Amino acid sequence: MPSIRCIVAATDFSSFSERAVQRAASIAKQHNAEMHLLHVVRPLDLYPGLTLGPDKFGRHDQDLQQAEQTRLDAMAATLASQFGIRIRPVTRLGRAHTEIAAYAQEVSADLVAAGARGESTLMDLFLGSTASRLLRVATCPVLIVRKPAAEPYRQVLAAVDFSPVSAAVVSHALSLAGGARVEALHVLGSEVEQRLRKAKFVQVDVTDWLARLRTEAEKQLEALLAPIENSAAVGRLVQPGFPPAAICQCIEEGHADLVVLGRHGHGGSLQDWLLGSVSKDVAFAAACDVLLISPGGQ
Repeated sequence: MPSIRCIVAATDFSSFSERAVQRAASIAKQHNAEMHLLHVVRPLDLYPGLTLGPDKFGRHDQDLQQAEQTRLDAMAATLASQFGIRIRPVTRLGRAHTEIAAYAQEVSADLVAAGARGESTLMDLFLGSTASRLLRVATCPVLIVRKPAAEPYRQVLAAVDFSPVSAAVVSHALSLAGGARVEALHVLGSEVEQRLRKAKFVQVDVTDWLARLRTEAEKQLEALLAPIENSAAVGRLVQPGFPPAAICQCIEEGHADLVVLGRHGHGGSLQDWLLGSVSKDVAFAAACDVLLISPGGQ
């Protein structure tokens, strides 16, 4: 399973980011990891499309950063006492998603945790502009936290498409599960859904064809899980349907509180992010926490 030794938890002091901080602290305690508590101060004259260098920040920005650092230090001290973990409070000046991604890369973070929504939510009603943009630029696994972190995860869903990132998806699911039930789900895909709809319309029996397709997917799932540590404890699910909808349905029916999936999987590209991809759709629509793994499995 992947080693989690460094976690970056982003906070803007909102209630949504508080959930992310609490979850990150819980994971840090579980893995004996160091947690970096990061707050990004946005300069007053940083407008959309504008990038400022460090030499462009004004005295007011630096004073504000120092005040926020004091606030962050107090939060870190409380968390360290509450969870018994090592915490490094850090502030940065700039655009939130850019600074979070850059800092995570700087400290070789194994995980970044962010709230689904933050102080500014008008740009992206469902996910939050910072979280949405962070998913596009971060290179390490990103955990989008929606649920309160009062208790450990109890049911984890690992959605796999048999792309190269799938093994890492299952491994990360097991790593964060901490003993919770893990189900590996493969959705047969939108082409199957379309064929089933057409077969129903023209009254053609495709039962045998669908059974063969399911059997082949089950074999691929077994082959995927075989080399993974503790995979014997992982449940197997194969479902037909439109992947984002089928994954969200399994989340609801199985009462999952965490879903893990590859950030792009097959066909991951900028166009996917602009027009919609499975990972993006699930990140927006899922009612639970979402962990997205980059194509490199890092």
